[in-house]
Amino acid sequence: MNEMQEARKLALSISADRPEAALHLVATPIGSARDITLRALDVLNAADVLAAEDTRNLRHLLDIHGIPLRGRRLIAYHDHNADRARPAILAALHQGLSVAYASDAGTPLVADPGYRLARDVIGEGLVVRALPGPSAALAGLSVSGLPSDRFLFVGFSPNAAGARKRWIASWIEAEATVIAFESPRRVRQLLENLCEVEPNRATVICRELTKKFEEVLRGTAQDLLAQIPDEGLRGEVVVLFGHPEPKQVGEDDLRGALAALLDQMPVKEAAAQVAARFGLPRRDIYALAVELKEAKQ
Repeated sequence: MNEMQEARKLALSISADRPEAALHLVATPIGSARDITLRALDVLNAADVLAAEDTRNLRHLLDIHGIPLRGRRLIAYHDHNADRARPAILAALHQGLSVAYASDAGTPLVADPGYRLARDVIGEGLVVRALPGPSAALAGLSVSGLPSDRFLFVGFSPNAAGARKRWIASWIEAEATVIAFESPRRVRQLLENLCEVEPNRATVICRELTKKFEEVLRGTAQDLLAQIPDEGLRGEVVVLFGHPEPKQVGEDDLRGALAALLDQMPVKEAAAQVAARFGLPRRDIYALAVELKEAKQ
């Protein structure tokens, strides 16, 4: 340990103010170890109990920043042991202890098992606190160049091809930038499936964000598919998709959409929903809705 780490360790051990009795969800670096907040270091240093998706990763992070374990309990909490580990964490909170939980990398509860823990903590009337910080999804959105006013995070794609195609169908028409996590070995299969329905979809692949060999590829799904080797990529991958391509909407489409709504709601509301869905003037859709309503009478 160098002099700087020794000094930091000494400072932390002296200024460790105990956090409130709560589950503290600590965002941790997705690449560069320096991408951690001062507040996160304070809580990791002073919490009564530490929990992590992978305790080895957390120990390594503590070592890098010179934070001593000081005999504190370190609980592994992940998909395979969540039901067994959760009672111990809840018991610590009921005893008035503070618990810091860190996922492997990034913000807890984003595509990791921590959400069930937070749900149960809240369900028992206990306190949950968030310590914001690194997020692969938001880092990818930031560098993508795609619209950021509305975005949809859809997690990891399914392994099986059929399930993956249904997963794509569930979000392909969303008027939002879509953010997905993907195995580097399966990026090619994901793009192949997307190209079957929308090859010109604006696509961005972010690889190894915040790390030394960070790479961002931009183009259409078809363009990027041609750049991906058969064996896939290496490293951590975030894939983003732009808004769907504008589609030509015919009068039959509008009449069908309105007919499905007019039996359920007033003309004005149905017209507003269809106009928003197709991006058309509300006045024109309202006139068509009135025509359809009168024709039914």
